[in-house]
Amino acid sequence: MGRDGGGPGASRWRLAAAFGVGAAALAVVLAVPGTLADPDSTGDRAPPAPSAPGPGVGWGLTHTEHSADEGAPAARARVEKLLRSRPMPQNEAIMGWGAGNPEPAPGRYDFAAMDSRMRLIRRSGGTPVITLCCAPDWMKGGKPGAENTDWSQENLEKAPLPEHYQDFADLAAAIAEHYPFVRHFIVWNEFKGFWDEERGRWDYEGYTKLYNLVHRALKKADRSLQVGGPYLGMDSVDPQHTDRGAPEGAEGAWGRMDQRVVDAFDYWNEHKAGADFVVVDGATYPTGGEPLPDAFAATDKFTDVSEWIRRRTGGLPLWWAEYYVEPADAAGAREGWSERHRVAVQAAGLTALAKGGVTSAFHWNPEAQAGTSCAGCVWRPTGRASGGGALPMYGLLSRFHAEFGPGTRFRRVTVAATDKERVRVLADDETVLVVNTLDRPISAEVDGRRFRMQGYEVKWLRR
Repeated sequence: MGRDGGGPGASRWRLAAAFGVGAAALAVVLAVPGTLADPDSTGDRAPPAPSAPGPGVGWGLTHTEHSADEGAPAARARVEKLLRSRPMPQNEAIMGWGAGNPEPAPGRYDFAAMDSRMRLIRRSGGTPVITLCCAPDWMKGGKPGAENTDWSQENLEKAPLPEHYQDFADLAAAIAEHYPFVRHFIVWNEFKGFWDEERGRWDYEGYTKLYNLVHRALKKADRSLQVGGPYLGMDSVDPQHTDRGAPEGAEGAWGRMDQRVVDAFDYWNEHKAGADFVVVDGATYPTGGEPLPDAFAATDKFTDVSEWIRRRTGGLPLWWAEYYVEPADAAGAREGWSERHRVAVQAAGLTALAKGGVTSAFHWNPEAQAGTSCAGCVWRPTGRASGGGALPMYGLLSRFHAEFGPGTRFRRVTVAATDKERVRVLADDETVLVVNTLDRPISAEVDGRRFRMQGYEVKWLRR
Protein backbone atom coordinates (compact mmCIF):
# COMPACT_ATOMS: atom_id res chain seq x y z
CA MET A 1 0.00 0.00 0.00
CA GLY A 2 1.16 3.50 -0.75
CA ARG A 3 3.48 3.41 -3.74
CA ASP A 4 6.93 4.97 -3.82
CA GLY A 5 7.58 4.15 -7.47
CA GLY A 6 9.90 1.21 -6.79
CA GLY A 7 10.11 -1.96 -8.85
CA PRO A 8 8.74 -5.40 -8.02
CA GLY A 9 11.51 -6.11 -5.53
CA ALA A 10 10.90 -2.85 -3.69
CA SER A 11 8.21 -2.33 -1.09
CA ARG A 12 6.15 0.23 -3.04
CA TRP A 13 4.15 1.08 0.06
CA ARG A 14 4.33 3.89 2.55
CA LEU A 15 5.07 2.86 6.09
CA ALA A 16 3.22 4.85 8.69
CA ALA A 17 5.81 5.76 11.32
CA ALA A 18 6.93 2.16 11.68
CA PHE A 19 3.28 1.11 11.84
CA GLY A 20 2.85 2.36 15.37
CA VAL A 21 -0.57 2.28 16.96
CA GLY A 22 -2.09 4.88 19.24
CA ALA A 23 -1.99 4.67 22.99
CA ALA A 24 -5.67 3.84 23.15
CA ALA A 25 -4.96 0.72 21.13
CA LEU A 26 -2.28 -0.63 23.44
CA ALA A 27 -4.73 -2.35 25.75
CA VAL A 28 -4.32 -5.99 24.81
CA VAL A 29 -7.21 -8.42 24.71
CA LEU A 30 -5.76 -11.90 24.50
CA ALA A 31 -8.65 -14.31 24.10
CA VAL A 32 -10.76 -16.22 21.68
CA PRO A 33 -12.51 -13.60 19.53
CA GLY A 34 -16.07 -12.62 20.28
CA THR A 35 -18.01 -10.31 17.99
CA LEU A 36 -17.87 -6.55 17.62
CA ALA A 37 -21.64 -6.35 17.48
CA ASP A 38 -22.33 -2.78 18.48
CA PRO A 39 -20.55 0.30 17.08
CA ASP A 40 -20.06 1.62 20.60
CA SER A 41 -19.08 -1.53 22.45
CA THR A 42 -17.13 -4.74 22.03
CA GLY A 43 -19.60 -7.08 23.70
CA ASP A 44 -20.81 -10.38 22.34
CA ARG A 45 -24.38 -9.32 21.55
CA ALA A 46 -25.28 -10.63 18.10
CA PRO A 47 -25.91 -7.98 15.43
CA PRO A 48 -28.93 -8.02 13.13
CA ALA A 49 -28.64 -10.52 10.30
CA PRO A 50 -26.70 -8.77 7.49
CA SER A 51 -28.38 -8.28 4.17
CA ALA A 52 -27.04 -10.14 1.16
CA PRO A 53 -23.89 -8.27 0.09
CA GLY A 54 -23.21 -7.20 -3.46
CA PRO A 55 -19.90 -7.49 -5.26
CA GLY A 56 -19.40 -3.72 -5.48
CA VAL A 57 -19.31 -1.17 -2.65
CA GLY A 58 -18.51 2.01 -4.57
CA TRP A 59 -15.90 4.73 -4.22
CA GLY A 60 -14.31 5.29 -0.82
CA LEU A 61 -11.13 5.46 1.23
CA THR A 62 -8.55 3.34 3.03
CA HIS A 63 -7.54 4.22 6.59
CA THR A 64 -3.82 4.42 7.32
CA GLU A 65 -1.88 4.97 10.53
CA HIS A 66 -3.62 8.19 11.55
CA SER A 67 -7.37 8.49 11.37
CA ALA A 68 -10.40 9.90 13.15
CA ASP A 69 -10.64 7.12 15.73
CA GLU A 70 -7.99 9.07 17.64
CA GLY A 71 -7.34 12.73 18.38
CA ALA A 72 -9.30 15.61 19.85
CA PRO A 73 -12.94 14.68 20.55
CA ALA A 74 -14.29 17.75 18.73
CA ALA A 75 -12.25 16.97 15.63
CA ARG A 76 -13.23 13.30 15.67
CA ALA A 77 -16.89 14.21 15.97
CA ARG A 78 -16.48 16.60 13.05
CA VAL A 79 -15.13 13.82 10.81
CA GLU A 80 -17.89 11.41 11.83
CA LYS A 81 -20.54 14.01 11.02
CA LEU A 82 -18.82 14.72 7.71
CA LEU A 83 -18.76 11.07 6.71
CA ARG A 84 -22.34 10.46 7.84
CA SER A 85 -23.53 13.24 5.55
CA ARG A 86 -22.36 11.21 2.52
CA PRO A 87 -21.37 7.70 3.68
CA MET A 88 -18.64 5.98 1.71
CA PRO A 89 -17.05 2.51 1.88
CA GLN A 90 -14.03 2.40 4.18
CA ASN A 91 -11.21 -0.12 4.03
CA GLU A 92 -9.03 -1.25 6.94
CA ALA A 93 -6.05 -3.63 7.11
CA ILE A 94 -5.74 -6.18 9.90
CA MET A 95 -2.12 -5.38 10.86
CA GLY A 96 -0.21 -2.15 10.29
CA TRP A 97 -1.61 1.16 9.07
CA GLY A 98 -3.05 1.82 12.51
CA ALA A 99 -3.94 -1.77 13.44
CA GLY A 100 -1.94 -3.82 15.93
CA ASN A 101 -0.81 -7.43 15.83
CA PRO A 102 -4.12 -9.36 15.58
CA GLU A 103 -2.72 -12.68 16.85
CA PRO A 104 0.49 -12.12 18.85
CA ALA A 105 0.67 -15.81 19.69
CA PRO A 106 -1.15 -18.82 18.25
CA GLY A 107 -4.80 -18.70 19.29
CA ARG A 108 -4.40 -15.46 21.29
CA TYR A 109 -6.12 -12.52 19.63
CA ASP A 110 -5.78 -8.76 20.06
CA PHE A 111 -8.30 -6.75 18.03
CA ALA A 112 -8.27 -3.61 20.21
CA ALA A 113 -6.86 -1.20 17.62
CA MET A 114 -8.94 -2.66 14.82
CA ASP A 115 -12.06 -2.47 16.99
CA SER A 116 -11.43 1.26 17.32
CA ARG A 117 -11.33 1.65 13.54
CA MET A 118 -14.45 -0.45 13.05
CA ARG A 119 -16.36 1.67 15.55
CA LEU A 120 -15.38 4.75 13.54
CA ILE A 121 -16.53 3.15 10.30
CA ARG A 122 -19.87 2.07 11.77
CA ARG A 123 -20.55 5.34 13.57
CA SER A 124 -19.86 7.25 10.36
CA GLY A 125 -22.19 5.06 8.32
CA GLY A 126 -19.50 3.56 6.09
CA THR A 127 -19.57 0.17 4.40
CA PRO A 128 -16.67 -1.71 6.03
CA VAL A 129 -14.11 -3.61 3.95
CA ILE A 130 -11.23 -5.60 5.46
CA THR A 131 -7.87 -6.17 3.80
CA LEU A 132 -6.36 -9.38 5.15
CA CYS A 133 -2.77 -8.16 5.49
CA CYS A 134 -0.34 -8.36 7.17
CA ALA A 135 0.68 -11.50 9.11
CA PRO A 136 1.75 -11.92 12.75
CA ASP A 137 5.47 -12.45 13.32
CA TRP A 138 5.22 -16.08 14.43
CA MET A 139 3.71 -16.97 11.05
CA LYS A 140 6.85 -15.58 9.39
CA GLY A 141 9.47 -17.29 11.56
CA GLY A 142 9.54 -14.67 14.31
CA LYS A 143 8.91 -14.99 18.03
CA PRO A 144 5.36 -15.07 19.42
CA GLY A 145 4.18 -12.40 21.83
CA ALA A 146 3.05 -8.81 21.35
CA GLU A 147 6.28 -7.54 22.91
CA ASN A 148 8.25 -9.29 20.16
CA THR A 149 6.38 -7.76 17.22
CA ASP A 150 8.82 -6.28 14.73
CA TRP A 151 7.19 -3.25 13.09
CA SER A 152 10.00 -2.62 10.61
CA GLN A 153 9.23 -2.38 6.91
CA GLU A 154 11.38 -5.42 6.12
CA ASN A 155 9.41 -7.58 8.55
CA LEU A 156 5.95 -6.22 7.80
CA GLU A 157 6.21 -6.95 4.11
CA LYS A 158 7.06 -10.61 4.65
CA ALA A 159 4.50 -13.21 3.66
CA PRO A 160 3.58 -16.06 5.99
CA LEU A 161 5.76 -19.13 5.65
CA PRO A 162 4.05 -21.89 3.62
CA GLU A 163 3.66 -24.02 6.75
CA HIS A 164 1.60 -21.19 8.26
CA TYR A 165 -0.69 -20.47 5.30
CA GLN A 166 -3.48 -22.39 7.01
CA ASP A 167 -2.86 -20.50 10.25
CA PHE A 168 -3.34 -17.24 8.36
CA ALA A 169 -6.54 -18.62 6.82
CA ASP A 170 -7.76 -19.54 10.31
CA LEU A 171 -7.00 -15.99 11.47
CA ALA A 172 -9.05 -14.64 8.57
CA ALA A 173 -11.99 -16.79 9.66
CA ALA A 174 -11.60 -15.59 13.27
CA ILE A 175 -11.68 -11.98 12.07
CA ALA A 176 -14.82 -12.65 10.04
CA GLU A 177 -16.41 -14.13 13.16
CA HIS A 178 -15.37 -11.15 15.28
CA TYR A 179 -16.81 -8.65 12.77
CA PRO A 180 -20.00 -10.31 11.49
CA PHE A 181 -21.17 -7.02 9.95
CA VAL A 182 -18.23 -7.02 7.51
CA ARG A 183 -19.17 -8.76 4.28
CA HIS A 184 -16.23 -7.93 1.97
CA PHE A 185 -12.68 -9.25 2.37
CA ILE A 186 -9.58 -8.61 0.26
CA VAL A 187 -6.90 -11.29 0.47
CA TRP A 188 -3.41 -9.90 1.15
CA ASN A 189 -1.83 -6.80 -0.36
CA GLU A 190 0.32 -6.27 -3.48
CA PHE A 191 1.88 -9.76 -3.32
CA LYS A 192 4.01 -8.51 -0.41
CA GLY A 193 6.70 -11.07 0.37
CA PHE A 194 5.97 -13.08 -2.76
CA TRP A 195 8.71 -11.69 -5.00
CA ASP A 196 11.12 -14.47 -6.05
CA GLU A 197 14.57 -12.87 -6.32
CA GLU A 198 16.23 -15.94 -7.81
CA ARG A 199 13.76 -16.34 -10.66
CA GLY A 200 13.13 -12.62 -11.06
CA ARG A 201 9.37 -13.04 -10.98
CA TRP A 202 6.42 -13.16 -8.61
CA ASP A 203 5.84 -16.34 -6.60
CA TYR A 204 2.31 -16.51 -7.89
CA GLU A 205 2.03 -20.19 -6.98
CA GLY A 206 2.65 -19.35 -3.32
CA TYR A 207 0.22 -16.44 -3.28
CA THR A 208 -2.50 -18.45 -4.99
CA LYS A 209 -2.13 -21.26 -2.46
CA LEU A 210 -2.53 -18.75 0.38
CA TYR A 211 -5.46 -17.11 -1.37
CA ASN A 212 -7.27 -20.41 -1.90
CA LEU A 213 -6.89 -21.43 1.73
CA VAL A 214 -8.24 -18.06 2.91
CA HIS A 215 -11.07 -18.18 0.39
CA ARG A 216 -12.13 -21.64 1.58
CA ALA A 217 -11.88 -20.66 5.26
CA LEU A 218 -14.07 -17.60 4.79
CA LYS A 219 -16.63 -19.42 2.69
CA LYS A 220 -16.75 -22.20 5.28
CA ALA A 221 -17.45 -19.57 7.94
CA ASP A 222 -20.21 -17.93 5.85
CA ARG A 223 -20.95 -18.71 2.21
CA SER A 224 -22.35 -15.21 1.66
CA LEU A 225 -19.05 -13.47 2.46
CA GLN A 226 -17.57 -11.68 -0.56
CA VAL A 227 -13.91 -12.56 -1.14
CA GLY A 228 -11.56 -11.05 -3.71
CA GLY A 229 -7.94 -11.01 -4.88
CA PRO A 230 -5.20 -10.96 -6.00
CA TYR A 231 -4.49 -7.29 -5.06
CA LEU A 232 -1.63 -7.31 -7.56
CA GLY A 233 0.08 -4.09 -8.62
CA MET A 234 -0.65 -3.42 -12.29
CA ASP A 235 2.90 -2.29 -13.05
CA SER A 236 3.68 -0.89 -16.48
CA VAL A 237 6.86 -0.02 -18.33
CA ASP A 238 7.81 2.82 -20.64
CA PRO A 239 6.62 2.17 -24.23
CA GLN A 240 10.26 2.17 -25.33
CA HIS A 241 11.14 -0.75 -23.04
CA THR A 242 10.68 -4.06 -24.80
CA ASP A 243 12.47 -6.34 -22.34
CA ARG A 244 9.64 -6.51 -19.79
CA GLY A 245 6.66 -5.22 -21.72
CA ALA A 246 3.86 -7.68 -22.39
CA PRO A 247 3.45 -8.17 -26.15
CA GLU A 248 -0.21 -9.06 -25.78
CA GLY A 249 -1.02 -7.02 -22.71
CA ALA A 250 -2.80 -3.70 -22.46
CA GLU A 251 -0.81 -0.81 -23.87
CA GLY A 252 -1.16 2.80 -24.86
CA ALA A 253 0.67 6.11 -24.81
CA TRP A 254 0.94 5.55 -21.03
CA GLY A 255 3.15 2.46 -21.51
CA ARG A 256 2.80 -1.32 -21.60
CA MET A 257 1.88 -3.83 -18.93
CA ASP A 258 4.80 -5.61 -17.31
CA GLN A 259 4.92 -9.23 -18.54
CA ARG A 260 5.72 -10.43 -15.02
CA VAL A 261 2.44 -8.93 -13.82
CA VAL A 262 0.54 -10.56 -16.69
CA ASP A 263 2.03 -13.95 -15.80
CA ALA A 264 1.15 -13.60 -12.12
CA PHE A 265 -2.38 -12.43 -12.80
CA ASP A 266 -3.08 -15.17 -15.33
CA TYR A 267 -1.85 -17.89 -12.97
CA TRP A 268 -4.05 -16.68 -10.12
CA ASN A 269 -7.01 -16.27 -12.44
CA GLU A 270 -6.65 -19.82 -13.76
CA HIS A 271 -5.98 -21.54 -10.43
CA LYS A 272 -8.07 -19.56 -7.93
CA ALA A 273 -10.59 -21.46 -5.83
CA GLY A 274 -13.13 -18.76 -6.61
CA ALA A 275 -13.64 -15.02 -6.41
CA ASP A 276 -16.64 -12.76 -5.91
CA PHE A 277 -14.68 -9.82 -7.25
CA VAL A 278 -11.22 -9.08 -8.61
CA VAL A 279 -9.05 -6.51 -6.87
CA VAL A 280 -5.85 -4.87 -8.11
CA ASP A 281 -4.01 -1.61 -7.62
CA GLY A 282 -1.61 0.57 -9.55
CA ALA A 283 -0.37 3.92 -10.73
CA THR A 284 -0.84 5.73 -14.01
CA TYR A 285 2.90 6.11 -14.48
CA PRO A 286 5.42 3.42 -15.52
CA THR A 287 7.70 1.94 -12.86
CA GLY A 288 10.29 4.53 -11.89
CA GLY A 289 9.00 7.05 -14.43
CA GLU A 290 6.67 9.97 -15.04
CA PRO A 291 3.06 9.89 -16.29
CA LEU A 292 2.93 9.58 -20.08
CA PRO A 293 2.24 11.61 -22.11
CA ASP A 294 1.00 13.79 -19.22
CA ALA A 295 -0.81 13.32 -15.91
CA PHE A 296 -4.32 13.55 -17.38
CA ALA A 297 -3.74 11.44 -20.50
CA ALA A 298 -1.91 8.83 -18.43
CA THR A 299 -5.18 8.02 -16.63
CA ASP A 300 -6.19 6.14 -19.79
CA LYS A 301 -4.11 3.32 -18.30
CA PHE A 302 -6.86 2.76 -15.72
CA THR A 303 -9.44 2.26 -18.47
CA ASP A 304 -7.23 0.08 -20.67
CA VAL A 305 -5.97 -2.17 -17.88
CA SER A 306 -9.43 -2.49 -16.32
CA GLU A 307 -10.91 -3.59 -19.63
CA TRP A 308 -8.03 -6.05 -20.07
CA ILE A 309 -8.70 -7.55 -16.62
CA ARG A 310 -12.44 -7.84 -17.18
CA ARG A 311 -11.89 -9.64 -20.47
CA ARG A 312 -9.47 -11.99 -18.70
CA THR A 313 -11.90 -12.78 -15.89
CA GLY A 314 -15.13 -13.02 -17.84
CA GLY A 315 -16.44 -9.73 -16.48
CA LEU A 316 -16.08 -10.38 -12.73
CA PRO A 317 -16.69 -7.20 -10.70
CA LEU A 318 -13.45 -5.23 -10.54
CA TRP A 319 -12.06 -3.17 -7.65
CA TRP A 320 -8.94 -1.02 -7.42
CA ALA A 321 -7.78 -1.09 -3.80
CA GLU A 322 -5.35 1.78 -4.50
CA TYR A 323 -4.89 4.09 -7.45
CA TYR A 324 -2.21 6.74 -7.93
CA VAL A 325 -2.12 9.58 -10.44
CA GLU A 326 0.79 11.71 -9.21
CA PRO A 327 4.40 11.19 -10.34
CA ALA A 328 5.22 9.87 -6.88
CA ASP A 329 3.58 9.71 -3.48
CA ALA A 330 6.63 9.52 -1.24
CA ALA A 331 7.00 12.00 1.61
CA GLY A 332 7.17 15.55 0.29
CA ALA A 333 6.42 14.74 -3.34
CA ARG A 334 2.73 15.62 -3.00
CA GLU A 335 3.58 19.24 -2.27
CA GLY A 336 4.48 19.89 -5.90
CA TRP A 337 0.86 20.17 -7.06
CA SER A 338 -1.81 22.59 -5.96
CA GLU A 339 -4.84 20.92 -4.42
CA ARG A 340 -6.93 22.14 -7.34
CA HIS A 341 -4.59 20.39 -9.77
CA ARG A 342 -4.53 17.26 -7.63
CA VAL A 343 -8.31 17.02 -7.36
CA ALA A 344 -8.69 17.51 -11.12
CA VAL A 345 -6.28 14.68 -11.95
CA GLN A 346 -7.92 12.50 -9.31
CA ALA A 347 -11.30 13.19 -10.92
CA ALA A 348 -9.85 12.19 -14.29
CA GLY A 349 -8.50 9.00 -12.71
CA LEU A 350 -11.85 8.08 -11.17
CA THR A 351 -13.52 8.79 -14.50
CA ALA A 352 -11.06 6.50 -16.28
CA LEU A 353 -11.68 3.72 -13.75
CA ALA A 354 -15.44 4.00 -14.15
CA LYS A 355 -15.13 3.90 -17.93
CA GLY A 356 -13.13 0.69 -17.58
CA GLY A 357 -16.00 -1.00 -15.76
CA VAL A 358 -14.64 -0.67 -12.22
CA THR A 359 -17.28 -0.90 -9.48
CA SER A 360 -15.21 0.12 -6.44
CA ALA A 361 -11.98 1.98 -5.67
CA PHE A 362 -10.32 3.35 -2.54
CA HIS A 363 -8.40 6.56 -1.95
CA TRP A 364 -5.26 6.00 0.12
CA ASN A 365 -4.55 7.96 3.32
CA PRO A 366 -7.38 10.25 4.46
CA GLU A 367 -5.45 11.95 7.29
CA ALA A 368 -1.94 13.14 8.12
CA GLN A 369 -0.31 12.94 11.53
CA ALA A 370 -0.19 16.60 12.46
CA GLY A 371 -0.58 20.16 11.23
CA THR A 372 -3.60 21.91 9.81
CA SER A 373 -3.62 20.49 6.29
CA CYS A 374 -2.50 17.49 4.26
CA ALA A 375 -1.74 17.24 0.54
CA GLY A 376 -4.25 14.84 -0.97
CA CYS A 377 -5.96 14.03 2.32
CA VAL A 378 -9.71 13.90 2.84
CA TRP A 379 -10.00 15.86 6.09
CA ARG A 380 -7.78 17.96 8.31
CA PRO A 381 -5.74 16.14 10.98
CA THR A 382 -7.72 15.38 14.11
CA GLY A 383 -4.90 16.03 16.58
CA ARG A 384 -6.27 19.51 17.28
CA ALA A 385 -9.77 20.46 18.41
CA SER A 386 -10.06 22.65 15.30
CA GLY A 387 -9.22 19.71 13.00
CA GLY A 388 -11.46 17.29 11.16
CA GLY A 389 -12.81 19.74 8.59
CA ALA A 390 -13.34 18.69 5.00
CA LEU A 391 -10.55 19.14 2.46
CA PRO A 392 -11.16 19.41 -1.31
CA MET A 393 -10.61 15.67 -1.84
CA TYR A 394 -13.60 14.92 0.39
CA GLY A 395 -15.86 16.88 -1.93
CA LEU A 396 -14.70 14.89 -4.96
CA LEU A 397 -14.79 11.43 -3.36
CA SER A 398 -18.11 11.80 -1.57
CA ARG A 399 -19.84 13.37 -4.58
CA PHE A 400 -18.42 10.77 -6.97
CA HIS A 401 -19.67 7.95 -4.75
CA ALA A 402 -23.08 9.58 -4.32
CA GLU A 403 -23.56 10.22 -8.03
CA PHE A 404 -21.89 7.15 -9.55
CA GLY A 405 -22.30 4.37 -7.00
CA PRO A 406 -22.60 0.63 -7.74
CA GLY A 407 -25.09 -0.15 -10.47
CA THR A 408 -24.72 3.19 -12.27
CA ARG A 409 -25.44 2.98 -15.99
CA PHE A 410 -23.17 5.44 -17.72
CA ARG A 411 -24.31 7.30 -20.83
CA ARG A 412 -22.57 8.89 -23.76
CA VAL A 413 -22.51 12.66 -23.97
CA THR A 414 -21.58 14.95 -26.81
CA VAL A 415 -18.46 17.07 -26.47
CA ALA A 416 -17.56 19.82 -28.93
CA ALA A 417 -14.69 18.80 -31.19
CA THR A 418 -12.56 21.67 -29.92
CA ASP A 419 -13.02 20.48 -26.33
CA LYS A 420 -12.35 16.75 -26.64
CA GLU A 421 -8.66 17.14 -25.80
CA ARG A 422 -9.30 19.69 -23.07
CA VAL A 423 -11.94 18.04 -20.88
CA ARG A 424 -12.67 14.64 -19.37
CA VAL A 425 -16.34 13.74 -19.07
CA LEU A 426 -18.43 11.08 -17.30
CA ALA A 427 -22.23 10.97 -17.23
CA ASP A 428 -25.28 8.94 -16.29
CA ASP A 429 -28.95 9.80 -16.85
CA GLU A 430 -28.94 12.57 -14.26
CA THR A 431 -25.43 13.93 -13.82
CA VAL A 432 -22.47 15.00 -15.93
CA LEU A 433 -18.98 15.36 -14.48
CA VAL A 434 -16.63 17.61 -16.46
CA VAL A 435 -12.92 18.07 -15.69
CA ASN A 436 -10.84 20.88 -17.19
CA THR A 437 -7.38 19.39 -17.84
CA LEU A 438 -5.80 22.80 -18.46
CA ASP A 439 -4.47 25.22 -15.88
CA ARG A 440 -6.29 28.14 -17.51
CA PRO A 441 -9.94 29.13 -17.98
CA ILE A 442 -11.79 27.69 -20.97
CA SER A 443 -15.21 27.81 -22.57
CA ALA A 444 -16.47 24.24 -23.04
CA GLU A 445 -19.50 22.73 -24.74
CA VAL A 446 -20.75 19.47 -23.28
CA ASP A 447 -24.14 17.81 -23.70
CA GLY A 448 -25.30 20.75 -25.82
CA ARG A 449 -24.50 23.36 -23.18
CA ARG A 450 -21.70 25.89 -23.27
CA PHE A 451 -20.19 27.16 -20.03
CA ARG A 452 -17.02 28.67 -18.59
CA MET A 453 -14.55 26.63 -16.52
CA GLN A 454 -11.69 27.83 -14.38
CA GLY A 455 -8.28 26.19 -14.64
CA TYR A 456 -8.38 22.60 -13.36
CA GLU A 457 -12.02 23.00 -12.41
CA VAL A 458 -14.19 19.97 -11.63
CA LYS A 459 -17.78 20.81 -12.55
CA TRP A 460 -20.98 18.86 -11.87
CA LEU A 461 -23.96 19.42 -14.17
CA ARG A 462 -27.53 18.20 -13.95
CA ARG A 463 -28.95 16.80 -17.19
